[in-house]
Amino acid sequence: MRPEDILVPTPAGVCCKLGGFYIDPTRPVERALITHAHSDHARSGHGAVLATRETLDLMRLRYGENFAGSTQAIRYGESLNLGGAIVTFHPAGHVLGSAQIAVAADGLRVVASGDYKNVTDPTCAPFELVLCDVFITEATFALPVFHHGSADAEIGKLLASVALFPERAHLVGAYSLGKAQRVIALLRNAGYGAPIYLHGAMESITRYYAERGTALGELRTVRGADKAALAGTITLCPPSALSDLWTRRFPDPLTAFASGWMRIRARARQYGVALPLVISDHADWEGLTATIATTGASEVWVTHGQEDALVHWCATRGLKARPLDIVGYGDEEEGGAEVAAEGGEAT
Repeated sequence: MRPEDILVPTPAGVCCKLGGFYIDPTRPVERALITHAHSDHARSGHGAVLATRETLDLMRLRYGENFAGSTQAIRYGESLNLGGAIVTFHPAGHVLGSAQIAVAADGLRVVASGDYKNVTDPTCAPFELVLCDVFITEATFALPVFHHGSADAEIGKLLASVALFPERAHLVGAYSLGKAQRVIALLRNAGYGAPIYLHGAMESITRYYAERGTALGELRTVRGADKAALAGTITLCPPSALSDLWTRRFPDPLTAFASGWMRIRARARQYGVALPLVISDHADWEGLTATIATTGASEVWVTHGQEDALVHWCATRGLKARPLDIVGYGDEEEGGAEVAAEGGEAT
């Protein structure tokens, strides 16, 4: 059996004809297996969805109860036989509930990574290395320039700025699912005990993280807060809110952005960010290449990101590699409607 007899790339995403399903399809399909709840991987409208309990819960929060015709939860390490294809989900370390999906048949195993990182994150299960014959890897930060470094050190920069400018409000742009909660948890681990404020678009997901046992401390909504009282505080908001009228409710706001893209100074300037924080929920160049090398895979398929650079690296190591060129994946888009609604309230 060839790898293509187990999984094959199509315009709608990676398809398993044997099992009759797609992994993270980019358009509605009859049966979808979802790696995690970010909107570029988890879409509504599928006939049936198989995912971890956390991913299903987060999809309900984002899309409503009827986001799919039917749903089924699967635990990490649990095996399901779908038409002769043995499917297992394994922690990806990306966000809460995120999973790599392993598909095996006739002694051949293919692992679709989804998005992943192999560094410690207090808000989700750590990345689990899964040995395989073919590894389908993301490539979001697949260039040698991307070295994420220590997230704790970046949090230290934020806290130093808060101490230096106690009269200013610090606004931290972060994706609403995963990044925001990780930044809060890192702040708590660093000893920051003051209340942390949330943009309205982040409330439901952050509360869900807390309900699932993530220690986030005291959280408050910005809505209704007195402007003067917000001096010296930290507020988490979607990146798009940093340039919104919503920021006028804060005293002399100082903007920060937590993202792997902040490694590129031009990106920070593009967003008008005063304090770039290099904190990413994706593997950097060293993380990607180290993971590929340790999976034992002799063949690598590369998707959504800097595909050519990683394909070239694999070829120099004697690995068979190919780009999948599937359109529809990338940084998830923050909900403009949610931001507009929050920004439109009285300041």
